[in-house]
Amino acid sequence: MPNRFRHVPAEGPERPPGAGRDEDAGQDGSTPESGHPLTGMAGRLRPSPELPAPRIARAITVVALCCYASVTILNVLRAGDSNTVRLVVCLALVVLVFGVQFVVSAPWARTWSMRRKLSVLGFQTVLTYLPITWFGLSWGSMEGPLAATVLLSLPARFAWPLYAVVVSSIPVYAASIGVPLVEVGYFLIAGMLAGLVIYGLSRLTDLVHEVHATREELARMAVNQERLRFARDLHDLLGYSLSAVTLKGELIHRLIAARPEQAREETTELLKVARQALADVRLVSSGYRDMSLRDEAASAASILAAADIRAVVDIDCGRLHPVADTVLATALREGVTNILRHSKVQSCTIKAVRKEGTVLLTLVNDGAHTSGKGSGGPSGSGLGNLRDRFSAIGGQLTAGLQDDGRFHLEALAPAVPQAPDGPAEGGGVRHTGSAAVPA
Repeated sequence: MPNRFRHVPAEGPERPPGAGRDEDAGQDGSTPESGHPLTGMAGRLRPSPELPAPRIARAITVVALCCYASVTILNVLRAGDSNTVRLVVCLALVVLVFGVQFVVSAPWARTWSMRRKLSVLGFQTVLTYLPITWFGLSWGSMEGPLAATVLLSLPARFAWPLYAVVVSSIPVYAASIGVPLVEVGYFLIAGMLAGLVIYGLSRLTDLVHEVHATREELARMAVNQERLRFARDLHDLLGYSLSAVTLKGELIHRLIAARPEQAREETTELLKVARQALADVRLVSSGYRDMSLRDEAASAASILAAADIRAVVDIDCGRLHPVADTVLATALREGVTNILRHSKVQSCTIKAVRKEGTVLLTLVNDGAHTSGKGSGGPSGSGLGNLRDRFSAIGGQLTAGLQDDGRFHLEALAPAVPQAPDGPAEGGGVRHTGSAAVPA
């Protein structure tokens, strides 16, 4: 394939080299999951199979609480207390403390009012420190759940200092009554660990609930994005093809009586364009195919000639990156579609050059006026679609009526586009005049 395409308008219409492509072109086995080559969006959202269910996360938290409850009961038994009443009271208090902790650790507890949180926190504080007068330091490990409740219930600027006070309270008490430093250290580490573990498991359960609660919203967003892709691709692909079909049909109608042989040739070309339009419709449902700026320029030259529009087409940009080639070809389609919708256009110039790591496509046409808005104007969706495409690859597009009275569309794309989901660098449509090509 040559590196340069140049078209000089002839006296009569020519066959569109790009209009006769196989209608199955682009059907390479791609699936909706492959997504749009520019947006990278998949056709449907698949939840991760590794994501734990809220029920599993909640069960892990319950098991951890039961283990800590068992540790407290074992500590009391290890102290040699054989009084049945005391053991029953100990068991009842442990069940009550960890029952409160179970409720506090639930995701819905985060929606409580601050007054309710403080009330529960005060109740749990009484359950934590009052039994020490009866069970002594055997009850000392119970500051862990209280420390976790502090972290779960209060703002961070208050929670962490108060957490430090709670986990150090039992060790300070133990040191004050002459307990060896080894046991003091044990109480400190045990309280810190219990508080952090219960807090971490509770927050993990919260996050799992939040993720599962937003799955429906994520799926709805994916569906909306797919609808937007479908509408955009339908506009970009079929607007040009249907305009070409209309022009070819009008030309054939004029030629049937006077030049039937030429009318027969134009009918063949019309069938090719119609087949391409049919192939485009099929491609919209499965993704977006790669397009060629060179092929689109050749097809545009023929279609413009059929519409009696003088066109100078000069494509001198060599071989392009597939993504840049597709985006620039889409911009050319949109520009030519707008020209075909405007009956007053008599001449246009289409040029594409490569310079300093970028490719600049310019499309200039006459026939624009300052009244009305067309499909290419601010109210149309065509330039809005192009804005999204060029922004996605770090390009830029300008469109508007210039001082020379002609409408200019300039599309600048990087020779090596950035990642589709990367930040746009100067992308977007900028209207430099008060009007665009009217419909």
